[in-house]
Amino acid sequence: MSACGRAVIRKGSDFGPNRAFGAFRGAGRAFSATMACMTVQKKVSTNPDTPESVRKAQIDALLLKLPGVSARSLGGVDAYFVSDKLFACVGDKGLGLRLPAATATELQFSCAYVGPYSPGGMATTREWVQIMRDDPADLAKDMDLVQQALEYVKKGRR
Repeated sequence: MSACGRAVIRKGSDFGPNRAFGAFRGAGRAFSATMACMTVQKKVSTNPDTPESVRKAQIDALLLKLPGVSARSLGGVDAYFVSDKLFACVGDKGLGLRLPAATATELQFSCAYVGPYSPGGMATTREWVQIMRDDPADLAKDMDLVQQALEYVKKGRR
């Protein structure tokens, strides 16, 4: 690096499109700082009286009583683990669950309150669905799906 912060190109170096980005020192730190700011913004906006915090409290009450389930934050998303494996997340509109792909697809087509899970606008996957209930207390009706997700993740992918 030169004193002004620009990358120094050495004679004979490979300066392709991938090399140009990697030549700047601190690029990873800038990305990390951006992600930290996004996470902090979410935490700052969390108020105990908001619908999101009420939903999380009700989901905590349902999931944390299950044996072996623990909760922690993963990339700014409230996540639930069993045997250190992710099986559920608090989504934008409900509870995200990881289920076998066939079950997830069937649920999306047969239940009006189940849709694809895409936290923060990220791409969806075949194994993740979101249960979207108007009242988070109604998630208690879907404990059989939660149990299926827990067992599926505990056993491993099959």
